[in-house]
Amino acid sequence: MTDPAERRNFYGRVHGKTLRASQKDYLENDLESLRLPGVTAADNPARSALDVGKVFASPRPLWVEVGFGGGEHLVHMASRYPEVGIIGCEPFVNGIAMLLGKIRQAEVTNLAIHPGDVRDLFDVLPAESVEKVFLNYPDPWPKARHHRRRFVTPGYLALLARVMKPGAEFRVATDIPDYVRQTLEEVPQAGFELISQTGQGAAWEDWISTRYEQKALREGRDPYYLTFRRAG
Repeated sequence: MTDPAERRNFYGRVHGKTLRASQKDYLENDLESLRLPGVTAADNPARSALDVGKVFASPRPLWVEVGFGGGEHLVHMASRYPEVGIIGCEPFVNGIAMLLGKIRQAEVTNLAIHPGDVRDLFDVLPAESVEKVFLNYPDPWPKARHHRRRFVTPGYLALLARVMKPGAEFRVATDIPDYVRQTLEEVPQAGFELISQTGQGAAWEDWISTRYEQKALREGRDPYYLTFRRAG
């Protein structure tokens, strides 16, 4: 496990526009029951490994979505694969509120939420416990001096590789060509094999287009879909 004294910088947004009354209701009444316990240093100062068999009502394959945005993809996958348990990580309060509304509407029961930095989750997940990870339209950090803040950098990828089973799948969707470049450079060095790289109209069979992808298409940017497999 990571040294509990380690300090990390976090650069993403946590708050956005003023929440609507309904969103405040979701956060007040729904979040706590879906929040994954034992992830933060306050909940788990020793950084002890989570018992993933107790995360959901019954043992099941474990998937993770990194930065779920408005939650469209996360809820879609939970509905499509009820036999799987999915943890969604997102520090942005507005996105969490949107997800909670979608969960309430869809009535899915195989989701858990970590409303914070995904690295804290990776610290406490057991090694080789995750079978699939999604990274959909991550913050592009377009300025060159900020590229080190991207998810596809060694600090994040080493933690990702540790928790993924050999043969596990890592999916990346982005509309930023330079993000594709860095992904193709960095992810294989972290112990992953590139399985496929496709473009618009050739996403995964179970893909649902998100609001971020629709915005990219409206603004003339083409999506890219990359699939990696954890080596080993």
